[in-house]
Amino acid sequence: MTLDDLPTPCLVLDLGILKRNLAHMQAAIARHPGVVLRPHMKTAKSLKVAELAAPGFGPITVSTLAEAQYFFDGGWRDQIYAVGITPQKLDQAAALGLKVITDDADAAAAIAAHPGDIRALVEIDVGEGRGGVPPDEALALARILGPRLAGIFTHAGHSYAGRSEEDMRRIAEQERSGAAHAAQALRDAGIAVDIVSLGSSPTALYAQSLAGITEVRAGVYMFGDLFQAQLGTHGLDDIAMTVLASVIGRKPARGAVLLDAGGLAMSKDRSTAAAPVDYGFGLMLDLDGAPSFGQAILTRTHQEHGEVSPAPNLPIGAKVRVAPNHTCMTAAAHPCYHLVDGGREVIAVWDRVNGW
Repeated sequence: MTLDDLPTPCLVLDLGILKRNLAHMQAAIARHPGVVLRPHMKTAKSLKVAELAAPGFGPITVSTLAEAQYFFDGGWRDQIYAVGITPQKLDQAAALGLKVITDDADAAAAIAAHPGDIRALVEIDVGEGRGGVPPDEALALARILGPRLAGIFTHAGHSYAGRSEEDMRRIAEQERSGAAHAAQALRDAGIAVDIVSLGSSPTALYAQSLAGITEVRAGVYMFGDLFQAQLGTHGLDDIAMTVLASVIGRKPARGAVLLDAGGLAMSKDRSTAAAPVDYGFGLMLDLDGAPSFGQAILTRTHQEHGEVSPAPNLPIGAKVRVAPNHTCMTAAAHPCYHLVDGGREVIAVWDRVNGW
């Protein structure tokens, strides 16, 4: 079976590029002795990818309880559920042996009182402005958790706003120092801190020091996308996952073609709008994944229609591939990956888990 035989739209994953991206991140973390890579599986959501990214059932990160159950059933036991927990989810979290995170006193009290085997990390905010408490407030939550405390957790999502190597290194150090400061404050108060966990793909790669950190979480580096390429996380030729699509309409008067990959197949993420190059909703590539059409950008999306311009007048039914802006969002609507390895032959089909 080849790509020509597949129904569209569907996901194509290049195994060679995936392995190259995994090795690049593993080498980056290996520069920091004693620091463990805990891959975030929210992008891939696939057992087969986890076997490569976290071999030997190594530690992983998940973003949904559906993922946690899926990976638990697949053999993974050391998982951090990296989304704030509610009391209603604690029974399932305990059954799966999850480490959870919290930035809330009531949630911390519920975790401390729960009869199951569950531990939690205090989430701190180092500048993203999403979840987490300021580093100086971690101690109060740690005291509520008591023996259920596992450590400190943070995520420098604001690294995605960086536009230079200097920006990334500064944010990476801000992330590191905030997490290390919070952990040291707990230790100074006589509280043991086993885990000091941080991570995003950009800061994981740009961090010059990870002193005081025990583990790094990163996920999008596995597949890459057009936005990460502009952050310097990887090159344009390191995007491992693309969407296979078919030409369903030709509009030569406006130099465009219509594809059967619209907002649902690609997502409507516009992350590159604020980047140096705006790729609209994606970049159209040829069937081999090469940019043979130049800047053929997916400029408009409807539910099942995508319009690419400027584009050559391809025949109806012609198959192309589209590189995504945000690979995590794009993959979310698809049930599986069709594996290739530098060519058009489909060498395997890997499943993935969806939903919550």
